[in-house]
Amino acid sequence: MLVLCALCWSGNFIVGKVATLYEVPPLTLNFFRWLIVWLILFPFTIKDILQNKKLVRKNFGSLLIMSLTSISIFNSVVYYSLNFTQVITGVLMISTIPVLIIFISYLFRVENISKFQIIGVILSMFGVLVIITKFDFYKLIYLDLNKGDLWLLVAMISWAVYSTMLKTFKSSLSSLSFIQIIVTIGLVFLFPQFLFEYFSGQRINLNIPVMLTIVYVVLFAGLGAYLFWNGAISIIGPSKAGVFLHLMPVFTSIMAIFLLNETLMNFHIIGAIIIIFGIYLSSKKMLTKT
Repeated sequence: MLVLCALCWSGNFIVGKVATLYEVPPLTLNFFRWLIVWLILFPFTIKDILQNKKLVRKNFGSLLIMSLTSISIFNSVVYYSLNFTQVITGVLMISTIPVLIIFISYLFRVENISKFQIIGVILSMFGVLVIITKFDFYKLIYLDLNKGDLWLLVAMISWAVYSTMLKTFKSSLSSLSFIQIIVTIGLVFLFPQFLFEYFSGQRINLNIPVMLTIVYVVLFAGLGAYLFWNGAISIIGPSKAGVFLHLMPVFTSIMAIFLLNETLMNFHIIGAIIIIFGIYLSSKKMLTKT
């Protein structure tokens, strides 16, 4: 499940970059992605949701935060940031999410954190700094940074919060019903984003590449990946599941190099090595217990 999830999300970065080449508005793409998912799921989930409406009302606060961090913020920010940054840069930054999950799980008192994990968090974030500054740390002093990379930091934190809360959320809802609920809430916040782009003249032009993009983000990056991710976390927890996200840089880099002609630069390699070492340290305690 986690390998398939990583593969689906790796393709999502490629498709998201292709969408920018066809001038598909990022917030509009995310809105229609989840609107179509909502329409597909509605006949299969409405009965279960109505039967559990008391549970939904009781846990609405948690559902709201999980919806905002996953549906409304994470996806919109990733699509937006790909207008300004390389796919390889983006996916290497996203690969640090497992380390952030460990740190946020500690803050939420979901899991304890060891000294190795603390060092791992620091090293991984240093690896991210290497990538977003291209090994030129003077950019930090003058704040001369790629805004796409900075927005990706927001996406990383959002997904880490969502994954941590997902582990603590217990309910009798089916996986499909849970997704339907957070998508429903998320669409409330995505609709104003869509209107903003629409009235600012950023409108989607339907053609074959754009329609194929929408099909992919709905069926694979949307429904498929979320079912795999949520199901895996319910079985093994957020920290163990998070380790599998490190497959994304492998899958995505290969696709970006061969499909988009992107170049793997020295700062990518150095940053990736630092991130990998930080990941090793942050997961050392977990792996010895497994």
